[in-house]
Amino acid sequence: MQDFQQHLDTIHRDVLKLPNTGNVASYIPELAAVSNSKFGIHLLDIQKNKYAVGDCTERFSIQSISKVLSLSLAMRCINEAVWKRVDVEPSGDPFNHLSLLELEDGIPRNPLINAGAIVIADILVSELENPKADFLSFIRDLANDPSISYDEKVAKSERKTGFKNFAAANLLKSYGNLTNDVEDVLDFYFHQCSLHMNCVQLCDTFYLFINRGKCKRNKTYLNINQIKRINALMLTCGFYDEAGEFAFEVGLPGKSGVGGGIVALLPNNFCVATWSPALNKKGNSARGMAALEHLTTLTELSIF
Repeated sequence: MQDFQQHLDTIHRDVLKLPNTGNVASYIPELAAVSNSKFGIHLLDIQKNKYAVGDCTERFSIQSISKVLSLSLAMRCINEAVWKRVDVEPSGDPFNHLSLLELEDGIPRNPLINAGAIVIADILVSELENPKADFLSFIRDLANDPSISYDEKVAKSERKTGFKNFAAANLLKSYGNLTNDVEDVLDFYFHQCSLHMNCVQLCDTFYLFINRGKCKRNKTYLNINQIKRINALMLTCGFYDEAGEFAFEVGLPGKSGVGGGIVALLPNNFCVATWSPALNKKGNSARGMAALEHLTTLTELSIF
């Protein structure tokens, strides 16, 4: 049996010895204020045992990690119809690039890049009666935690500086792949990205992806085929143009966010979340990437 606590303690100690390379995301002003010295890891196994080290209870903006959750809710709403409006291929480009949209007639490469997530946001604005409230309720229900909330300061900060997201949304609109008003869709999208959570809450939320679509309370949210598709997308597209490197070094499905968080998982085994705000050149947490590579090496556990 794995001693996950000993592994996490070892990883935390060893990674802190490495140079703290990378920079905190500065293009969203509210994120720039976060200390780059923060570092936490939390692991939740399939038996619901919890293991923790470092700053794992401090909340941060989960940013693009939320794209997995919005996709999950969209699939609950319209299931396979999602794939008529967004593809499932790795982009090979940074998360906010627009060049492929014109080349591919307004169909984003996948739902985990910004353009794809904006299409998913449009679906939810159409399908939900009160989109922001209903999405937040969905997350709280998954985690069984009513304290999870949006960070309104971050959402406002994103709106002020989200020029490329406005460009992407208008480009999608020009191709007929956005049915609602651009302002309404982006208001939902910016709030979605501003979800304020910690590593413990992220593991609780993502438990259904290791438990065949059932949350910790054993309530079913997604069927096994939907879980299979989402986990596959996390493996191939969860780290933008560093997805291949993450699969090569870590070997787990996962999703990163520019707030410094990473969630990764091994179906039927465990879910792990890391947080360290300093990002590498690809926009992924430098310490988080190192920690997860160390984890799968120490445990010899990966999907491969």
